Amino acid sequence: MASIEFVTIEVADPTAADRFHKAAFGLGDRVRTRASEAPTSGFRGFTMSLIVAQPATVDAIVDAAQEAGATALKPPAKSLWGYGGVVRAPDGTIWTVASSAKKDTGPATREIDDVVLQLGVADVAASKRFYVDRGIDVARSYGRRYVEFATGPIKLTLYKHRALAKVAGVAPDGTGAHRLAIGADTDPFTDPDGFAWETAPR
Repeated sequence: MASIEFVTIEVADPTAADRFHKAAFGLGDRVRTRASEAPTSGFRGFTMSLIVAQPATVDAIVDAAQEAGATALKPPAKSLWGYGGVVRAPDGTIWTVASSAKKDTGPATREIDDVVLQLGVADVAASKRFYVDRGIDVARSYGRRYVEFATGPIKLTLYKHRALAKVAGVAPDGTGAHRLAIGADTDPFTDPDGFAWETAPR
C-alpha cells in the first residue's frame, strides 16, 4: 500500500507560501513548497481539503487563512453533507475546510483531523484502475463519480474534473502545470492526468 507522506506545492515565492501555510493551517511538513515558474492558469486540477470536527473550527481556520492573505471562494455555510468553506491561497492553491457536523459540540480549535488531496480527473474509473494497478488500496468508491484511497497521512480522492471545480467554486478551465508533486513511499510515476508522484525520502 502506497502512503502519501507529503505534498509539494510549486510556487513563485516559497518563503511567502511557507509563512502563509504556518499562519493559516499549521500543517508542519505535510505540505511543502519549492520554487517554480512553470506556466499555469485557471483551475490547476486539484484542491487541498482539511477535515475538522465542527463548524466553529471551520470558521476559525478559514478566518486565519483570510487573515494570512487568502481570498474567499465560498464563505463557510451549511450544506447537505455538513459545513464548510473554500479559500484560495496567495500562491493560487485552493483549500477547502469542512466538517460533517452541522452543530458545534465545544469551543473552536485549530485542530485538523484529516488532510485530503483531491484530484480532478478526466475519467474516474480509468484513474482508479491506474492507481489500483500500482498497489494503492481503495477505501471507498462511488462508481464513476468519486474514489477515496487509503494512503496514510494524506488521503487521496478522485473526482471528475468539472465536479471538483464546482465544489471549489471556480471555472473548470485551466492550462499549464498542476504545480503539484505527491511525495510517497513508491517509485516515481505520472498518472493519466499529469499528476506527478515522487519518492519521499526515507
